[in-house]
Amino acid sequence: MNAHNASGVTPAQSKTILKKLLRYYGDPVADLHFDSLYQLCIAVVLSAQTTDKQVNAVTPKLFTKYHDFGELAQADINDVETIIKSTGFYHNKARNIIRLAETIMLKFNGTVPATLKELTSLPGVGRKSANVILSMGFDIPAFAVDTHVLRIAKRIGYTASDNPLDVEKAVTSTLDEKDWKNAHLILIRHGRVLCTARAPRCSDCPVNSLCGFADKTV
Repeated sequence: MNAHNASGVTPAQSKTILKKLLRYYGDPVADLHFDSLYQLCIAVVLSAQTTDKQVNAVTPKLFTKYHDFGELAQADINDVETIIKSTGFYHNKARNIIRLAETIMLKFNGTVPATLKELTSLPGVGRKSANVILSMGFDIPAFAVDTHVLRIAKRIGYTASDNPLDVEKAVTSTLDEKDWKNAHLILIRHGRVLCTARAPRCSDCPVNSLCGFADKTV
């Protein structure tokens, strides 16, 4: 393990951090709304560079009109663009979700694959998105690194790297696989509530004493 992905937090410290955050926030739940693997996959692709709240505002209409991959694969791209426009980058996203649906139908017989390699072969699905689908959709141990997770992992001291893969390795190396999903969700919650990008509320933070953030306030 090189210096970039070696964790600066011990397993014992990491477990304590997770326990304290869970006690503070309660059991975490995903902010994206979905009722099936189909809905999860599409919502995850739409969530790139926007908020889950914004995605949740458009998916009910999208899923009411296009019930599954088969229907979405046949969709008119202009109609899809109109529905998802408010999520931003809607030209690319519309193209990606239609192509994703086509690929699922043609290559995977209408069934979402359950491996990182196969998921990342789908249009619009990178490693982070694939890890979300594995974790949330299949309950397979995986740890997705978004901007909140990356920021908090660096502040706490898991790693100094800005590479999401280094962050993923640093955090997962200190936790049991069964805790990866909760850790992902709770770090996102922490990033939205207290450990914000600007003006983090360090004095209210339940893991302040375990955090290496240079600019923190006690």
